Amino acid sequence: MTASIIEITEDLLGTARDVYQGDAAELEIIEQLEQRLHEPLRLALAGMVKAGKSTLLNAMLGERIAPTDTGECTRVVTWYRFSPTPTITLHPRVGEPRRMPIRRDHGLLVLDLDGLAAEEVEWIDVGWPLQALKSVILIDTPGIASLSEDTSTRAVRFLTPEDAPSAADAVVYLLRHLHGSDVKFLEAFHDNAAGAAQTVCAISVLSRADEVGSGRIDSLLSARRVAHRYQRDPELASLTLGVVPVTGLVAEGARTLRESEYIAFRELAGLDRDERERLLISADRFLRETDATGLSVVVRRDLLARFGIFGVRMATAIIRGGAASSSELSDELVQQSGLLEIQDVVATQFQPRAATLKARGIVHQLERLVHQSPRAGTEAIRAGVERFTLAAHTLRELSLLAQARSQGLPVSDDDAPQAERIIGAEGTDARTRLGLSPQADDDAVCSAAREAIGHWRRLSASPLADRGALEVCRVVIRSLEGIASEIDVPLDSRGSAPDVDPAGRPAHGPRQDAAQQREDDEPRLRRDHRLKLRPV
Repeated sequence: MTASIIEITEDLLGTARDVYQGDAAELEIIEQLEQRLHEPLRLALAGMVKAGKSTLLNAMLGERIAPTDTGECTRVVTWYRFSPTPTITLHPRVGEPRRMPIRRDHGLLVLDLDGLAAEEVEWIDVGWPLQALKSVILIDTPGIASLSEDTSTRAVRFLTPEDAPSAADAVVYLLRHLHGSDVKFLEAFHDNAAGAAQTVCAISVLSRADEVGSGRIDSLLSARRVAHRYQRDPELASLTLGVVPVTGLVAEGARTLRESEYIAFRELAGLDRDERERLLISADRFLRETDATGLSVVVRRDLLARFGIFGVRMATAIIRGGAASSSELSDELVQQSGLLEIQDVVATQFQPRAATLKARGIVHQLERLVHQSPRAGTEAIRAGVERFTLAAHTLRELSLLAQARSQGLPVSDDDAPQAERIIGAEGTDARTRLGLSPQADDDAVCSAAREAIGHWRRLSASPLADRGALEVCRVVIRSLEGIASEIDVPLDSRGSAPDVDPAGRPAHGPRQDAAQQREDDEPRLRRDHRLKLRPV
């Protein structure tokens, strides 16, 4: 399915290039769109001010380069993409891009705005030789609902522009407490990014999760309960694919742990229990002069700044539990921080659908181009847009997953979990979708696919199936047909595995193709937007 989407989009861009041959402004937009199709997934980190976006970004990168203070540079949209050599390019709102010097302070990049105010800068582009950036472009955004209206406007303008699709393909949204501004932003991103597909491509993060339990060693357990409560909120659940509690400071510290820090934690872990507990009772107590430990106040202050009091407590507990090296401590801290869950969502829900998520924004941009600059031949572009809309099945999967989390699926309790798994709730490879072990052989995969297709076709043919259930069947059957095509399951003339009745005879009822027919008859994509020439 992914290859088909790429081919359709490439053909569409080729058609657009032919139609607008000789029009410099339009061709520049088309060239930008071609570059976007073949670059990595664009994943933006968004949230209110001081939600911990830059800290989480550093944790995801595995290196402390994104500034985490409250300086001017954190009020500017900043892209982090792979480059063989480090580069920083400032893009002012007026004038040509400027290459900036590379300077670091305590490891973090110093993003000098070259005398410009934050509102005079459109975005900053950071190229960095990190393996993590080969598969994703990470975008750090200013705080939503900031006290500075200018700062909030820049974030909203970038992620949810009124006259263009979002420049981000998916969003990790950080929230500390569920606030009306959080829901308002997610609604705007959903409406802007979803288009006709009404897909959901956001994941929520309960950030600074250690603060939920006041830094106690069991804080993350409390945070998980809060996250679960948020996840059941119907309004939020319809806009994101879940809520994951994360303590970004611990994640960042763990991914960038120094050997000297491990030695300091080992020193603390070796203290007498009563002395250690008195020392770690609060951040203030931890920084007081004391004879209980040989660690200086400066060393303890650095540990507190890097890990927080929760992280210090967690690190010493892990060492007492048997972590015998800095790498073992790092691995366990990462596990405890919640970072792996975020990475898992990106890897299982966003990355396998990257081509379609990118193509969606490209197609919407071409739609506006056609409406703004009509030419002879634009009907061919409109036809390509319709072809894309019908082919972009993975967007419907994401939409149905969001529905499953927010209000459940209108099928039986026995069928609902299978439907969610088939449309990719647990992963998008064939064996995971079919509920098989990774070691299952091709015959087992083929048999499971045929059985599942038969089951869901029978459900779609039932005279008791209402419209909602038929829609679920339609999406599930299309997902199964995609699996069948990948593993070369024989299909009948209608594109589905032949169904049989208990006696082995073909079982074709009058409503057998009802689900597929609904897809064939669905409205074509028709959205009128005004084109604005801007980076895409």
